[in-house]
Amino acid sequence: MVEVSHAYLEDASGFRGHAERVFFPRCEADVCEVLRQASADGVPVTVAGAGTGVTGARVPMGGWVLSLEKLNRLEVLEGAAVAGAGVLLRDLHAEAAATGQFYPPDPTETAASVGGTIGTNASGSRSFRYGGTRRHVLALCVVLADGTLRRFRRGQKVDFETGAVPIPKTTKHTAGYCLSPDMDWVDLFIGSEGTLGVVTEAELRLLPAPAALLAGVVFFDGDERAMDAVEAWRADPSMRMIEYFDRGALDLLHRPAGAAILFEQELASEDDPVVDSWIQRLAGSMDSWFALSARDRESFREFRHALPERVNDTVRRNGFLKLGSDYAVPAEQNREMLAYYRRRLEAQFPRQYVIFGHVGDAHLHVNILPASDDDCIRGSELMLEFARKAVALGGTVSAEHGLGKRKAHLLGLQYSGADLERMKAVKRRLDPQWLLGRGTLWPVTSPPGPR
Repeated sequence: MVEVSHAYLEDASGFRGHAERVFFPRCEADVCEVLRQASADGVPVTVAGAGTGVTGARVPMGGWVLSLEKLNRLEVLEGAAVAGAGVLLRDLHAEAAATGQFYPPDPTETAASVGGTIGTNASGSRSFRYGGTRRHVLALCVVLADGTLRRFRRGQKVDFETGAVPIPKTTKHTAGYCLSPDMDWVDLFIGSEGTLGVVTEAELRLLPAPAALLAGVVFFDGDERAMDAVEAWRADPSMRMIEYFDRGALDLLHRPAGAAILFEQELASEDDPVVDSWIQRLAGSMDSWFALSARDRESFREFRHALPERVNDTVRRNGFLKLGSDYAVPAEQNREMLAYYRRRLEAQFPRQYVIFGHVGDAHLHVNILPASDDDCIRGSELMLEFARKAVALGGTVSAEHGLGKRKAHLLGLQYSGADLERMKAVKRRLDPQWLLGRGTLWPVTSPPGPR
């Protein structure tokens, strides 16, 4: 146990908090001991992952911080990996690749921890084909708020009535608790953002690596042609990634164009005739880049990864927090949502925003780059408007990042009061003192209520 350093009081968004102590457990027994003591003393506990999140879930609002970075055991098996909560995604990807396998979830930030990605049901670009984290978790080890260690396998049903809440018609969703009749314990903890229990280890499904991959970046003169391409390419079952960049995003990357699509496609071999068909198909387009080798594909990933980094650098130089969305809509509303974003942003923040992200899942990230207090106020109001629009179209207010503390107010846009009460009843059941992740999803002032 040591005094808390600034590294454990903020996340990648720059959101800051405060705490009394930080703990670095080396094993599950250590986690159990910390939570038993916290429960006895009534001390709030915030679970800290790698700090790559942008919603403030790992930022403490008092109490203790429980950093899981030393729970980093990693064992790769055939078809599965056993990973401690502190294992970084990049290490899991590397170890799996060395055995000819891969772990499908691929958030842009590979420095994220396994525990953090489970807490938010993270996904990334490959979710277009493979879905988010939830689909690939086989078992979990969880320490409950009272310090009890439990182990749950997929298919093991929750032994109390959770009720059910509506699920949006999107391919990605991680806002609140995913409650349904006869649900698994595993599904209850995935996406709960450290508010129901502390995940210490997971068994994760691995898949055989594809024989070959083709990656490409195709540039367009504007949104209409780019969205035409997206709608055509979505039907191809070998596609596993379709990502979008708008004009503002490309300007930040010093590659001017009206729009661009980054795709990745699985091939039977590097001699697959699909490669030649792409070259012929795009012969008349503005420009295009293709890559078959792992090294060249990595350069495309770095091209994509550089964008959020430059967005974050821009707003930090301006002295403000980024205003970013994580909304998704059903695929058939993809074009309508993008057009709505564009129309409202051009009216209020011309040349002061970027749109990019997982267009294959109808999940685009809007980032407003505030340069004044007035920008922050107006930008926050516009983000709230966008959230309401996404929900009205059958979408979600959080597709992959969770809501944490910064966006917890959006939960009430997604669900009715009755739905929220069902979630709170589950929280009270597993954390009766309301100690875990205080301020995440639920306001700090939320009382435990009746038990």
